[in-house]
Amino acid sequence: MTSKTLVRPALTVLAAAALLAIGYFAGTRYAPATSAMSPASMSAPASASGDKTDQKTGRKVLYWHDPMVPNQHFEKPGKSPFMDMQLEPVYADEGGGATGVKIDPALQQNLGIRYATVRRKDTTEGFDAVGTTQFDESQAYVVQSRVTGYIDRLYASAPMQHIAKGAPIASLFVPDWLAPQEEYLSLKRGGMDPSLLEASRARMRAMSIPDGVIASLDRTGKAQTHVVLSSPESGVVSELDVRDGAQVLPGQTLAKVAGLSKLWLIVDIPEALALSVKPGMTVDATFSGDPTQHFSGQIREILPGINTTSRTLQARLEIDNTAQKLTPGMLMRVRVSGQQAVSRLLVPSEAVITTGKRSVVIVKNANGGLQPVAVTVGNDVGNDTEVLSGLSDGETVVASGQFLIDSEASLKSVLPRLEGGAADAASAASATSSPASSPTYETTGKVENVSAADITFSHQPVPALGWPAMTMSFNKPAPDAFPDVKPGQTVHFVFTKADGGYLLTKVEPAGGAQ
Repeated sequence: MTSKTLVRPALTVLAAAALLAIGYFAGTRYAPATSAMSPASMSAPASASGDKTDQKTGRKVLYWHDPMVPNQHFEKPGKSPFMDMQLEPVYADEGGGATGVKIDPALQQNLGIRYATVRRKDTTEGFDAVGTTQFDESQAYVVQSRVTGYIDRLYASAPMQHIAKGAPIASLFVPDWLAPQEEYLSLKRGGMDPSLLEASRARMRAMSIPDGVIASLDRTGKAQTHVVLSSPESGVVSELDVRDGAQVLPGQTLAKVAGLSKLWLIVDIPEALALSVKPGMTVDATFSGDPTQHFSGQIREILPGINTTSRTLQARLEIDNTAQKLTPGMLMRVRVSGQQAVSRLLVPSEAVITTGKRSVVIVKNANGGLQPVAVTVGNDVGNDTEVLSGLSDGETVVASGQFLIDSEASLKSVLPRLEGGAADAASAASATSSPASSPTYETTGKVENVSAADITFSHQPVPALGWPAMTMSFNKPAPDAFPDVKPGQTVHFVFTKADGGYLLTKVEPAGGAQ
């Protein structure tokens, strides 16, 4: 009796185990193949070449990511490990890698985007500089008195007065000339020997009596005690050191006349280019008041010494000013060109974005995508910039709207930021940014949980960040902040990005503040 009682439970257990084994075998043997596939593999099967394709749209998928953490890429779809949301696909035709970002043609037209072609051109070695016009010191003339006399009349009234060649400057009364002229006339009337007359003429010449006055003395028989000093050249009276009635002595300077038919142009050359400047280089100068007027010349000499204030070297050249359109002191825009042409790769200067660390050009690919390319730039050539590396002849670059294109690409997580990678930007933001200076975002959501450190919301989409509706937590500025917020409430809240997370700045019941 006892043995039968023990055998029956044992047989029951063995039968149950056998039934379980048969069921397991049948389930694995005859189950449909689709039941073993995961949702991830169903939504994006891999092709024979390894490409991933979205079955719903038929578009090629590059990778999946969480829009909140766009730099983390995933090979398969699924739930984000960072947020309570599904990973989103990044399609090949949206950009990424070598494809670049694509912008609708109508949007390009609205943004005013223009394109330019990279071209190779033979240009002379040169650079842009500034110059200042000055008086040509080789055309400076001095008007002096050779006798002792008095200013009988001053024709030039003030410095910087224009004066023509041969125009009178001052009339001198010279009393010492009277005696030798009267002596000469007496000898001539007395019929003296010609040798005595010649000796008298020599004495008058020694007293600086001009030959014209002596000739007039022979012709008229009247002594002259006045002499007119005239300008030796057309120009301006740069200095006037006498006044009416003043006494003058031999060798005293009465005035200086500066010619204007030629001027000096003093070009300030940056110290970095000092070694590349040589005499004979061609200079084309324009005045901002009339850019259509060009004045050309060649560098005559390099002045020694560097200006310690501006750190520039000065070069001097002579420019023609026969028409007297220029005046000393004018600031000129100067293009200094070399004597030999050099082949250069050029792009419009406006196409180059200089970030401080590097130079970037937005290039249009063969498939129509736009992407940034780091370039090494050389000297400016007029309105163009020389490109030493990074581009090829014939490529198409964006000449306007580059920053708008970069912003569009960044929203799609396609193009890197121009100031560096995302890691550099994140570290710089955490080190320098503050909630007060960061942009703010707002949305509406339901409070799911409240703790001392954060509040969890099931919130609506945030278009400014590209977020869909999801559930996530936001940091509180202080443990006792927002004491009236309770789970289950529908609230409107404002937040900003700070210290690698998102910080709440305002939480109020939906529909207005309490």
